[in-house]
Amino acid sequence: MRTRLKGILLIAVVVAVANALIPRHYFSPADVERLEASLRRPYDSLEDAYHSTIGLKALGKKPSDAKALCNFVKSAGETEDAQSLFYIASVSAALPECKVTLGQDVQQRLLAGIHESAPVSQVYHSVGALSSLGLPLSSQQSIIALTTGLAREDNPISTTEALFAACFLSQQADLARIAQEVEDLVARADDHGKVYLQFEEGVEATALFIAAAYELANHIGADPPIKQDQLLQFANAILVRKSHSSLSEASAVARAAGALSNNRFHVPVVVRSDGSAAMSRVRPSLRLRVTDVLSRPLPKAELILERAREAVSRKTVLSQVAFSASGDMHEFDFLQANPQRGYFDLSLVVEGDGSFIGKEVEMRVKFATDVVVSNMEVSTVDKDQSMAAKITQVPYPSKASSTFMADGHQKLALSFKIIDKHSGDILTPQQAFIRIQSQRSGQEVIFVAEPDPQLLYRFELDPQERRAQFGAASGTYSVFLVVGDATIDNPLHWHLGDVLLKFSEEDGPPIAKTEKLFTSKPEIEHMFRQPEKRPTRAVSNAFTFMVLCPLLLLFVLWFNLGVNLRNFTFAPSTILFHLGLGSMLVLLYMFWSHLNMFDMLKYLTAVGGFTFLAGNRMLSQMAAKRISSEHSGWPPKHKAALTGGKPK
Repeated sequence: MRTRLKGILLIAVVVAVANALIPRHYFSPADVERLEASLRRPYDSLEDAYHSTIGLKALGKKPSDAKALCNFVKSAGETEDAQSLFYIASVSAALPECKVTLGQDVQQRLLAGIHESAPVSQVYHSVGALSSLGLPLSSQQSIIALTTGLAREDNPISTTEALFAACFLSQQADLARIAQEVEDLVARADDHGKVYLQFEEGVEATALFIAAAYELANHIGADPPIKQDQLLQFANAILVRKSHSSLSEASAVARAAGALSNNRFHVPVVVRSDGSAAMSRVRPSLRLRVTDVLSRPLPKAELILERAREAVSRKTVLSQVAFSASGDMHEFDFLQANPQRGYFDLSLVVEGDGSFIGKEVEMRVKFATDVVVSNMEVSTVDKDQSMAAKITQVPYPSKASSTFMADGHQKLALSFKIIDKHSGDILTPQQAFIRIQSQRSGQEVIFVAEPDPQLLYRFELDPQERRAQFGAASGTYSVFLVVGDATIDNPLHWHLGDVLLKFSEEDGPPIAKTEKLFTSKPEIEHMFRQPEKRPTRAVSNAFTFMVLCPLLLLFVLWFNLGVNLRNFTFAPSTILFHLGLGSMLVLLYMFWSHLNMFDMLKYLTAVGGFTFLAGNRMLSQMAAKRISSEHSGWPPKHKAALTGGKPK
């Protein structure tokens, strides 16, 4: 048991690793056309012209009108901005026939922008412009400026610009200090489910980083410090989106896809089926395409089938078979495995180049077969068995020449086998139905045919027992056999004959009316509970009087005892406090009459807060007045002690 569990865990780990080490997203030819169309958008700025040109170059395409593009760049005229000069120089370098002439002081302005206190972006644009224009620059000074800038600007965008800038410097310079930033930046990427790696700055920043990392790797001739599974996760994050909102994003994705397809270190391999991955005796060839992420052929690729196993039994039916290649199409005849119908798990590997990654692929394919119906027997059997059954053989795919008959004393019985047309094996497909349809009304009833232990399908129809399902509608019905399965190449819908059903007029089971689904239903009238009868007026008045008794008692006591209003002042706080108290009483009445609890609490919060502040002010004034009156009767020495002065 323990050994078996270890084997299951090992298989699970292998499958998980295999799934993680393949590119899950790529650009189909339609996706590449969509990306190219995005890069050919109209541009009205130097930046857009640069992104369009560089993006198309990464895809191996040329601008639609190179002459108009060159004239647009030349029309920019003299500029002191290093970024604009970089755009002009980059477009000019990408178009061999476009030569841009700039002023004599351009070199000095660009060299002046390369210093330790300059931003990384400025250094990148200055270095790129000088290199594209063929003007000399100091690689060592540029490296110092870039590394110093990176110490200040610790973000993926600045690091990516430094990587691109290093690609313009001399290969003999010490570029390792900048190249090591790749590993540090990879560690900062966000992992999404072990499938995607992406920077929080978005797809554009992620794509530019991959393009810069591999452009620099090609420049210095050293493997970039990116693991294979990390690169595939970056590729998935970049290629998952098929449309792009801006020209700069489309250009970045094109540069990344071009870098993933054109480098000598890590080239993700895409293996996909040419159409459906279903085979049969008629279509025995398995056709697979092996391409890069831009759906371009890999000339050195060799596809090997390491192992083909039956999905259910896990039995190996074929191993170590090489596909025949023609361009990006790889093909082999699956009949070599002498397959039975069903599903097969293929373990494939792409050989031919050490730079291929994601080259071990697991794929499930289907092998379908043709079926025929054998030994179809239709019989009419008496319920009391007083007469021998009348058996009729109906050869597939013909229709019975005579009409069968069944009534309250007889039942219709069918038996048949479904066999593989090529091997002769008896099959049990997923679906086998008997469909009986009225020739007059078109109403149909469908029954499931079940196989017995000998895989012989049997079906019996007793009209009297099925009277409700047919609505007791006597008449001629067409009998069809419906057979279907995912691994059957020719699903069957065979009209094997007709049957005359007669239903007796005797009382039998209640006839179920055919339910009409899309018709209006009877209106549902809901009767709310009637309110309870209200009490009489005398009872209501008596209850109201009892509620008001405490208030009346208050007024009576005030009248007998007298009301002391000597301390009442007409200060604003006193008036506002009593108004607040009165408002709260009014709110209580309104809550009793028509307000709900939530409205009551909302108003009470406002009135209560206002009353609290006014009451606090009023009581403070009363306390101050009382203390002042008490002190007015004290001897002078007590007043002096209280005030801290000397008695007069």
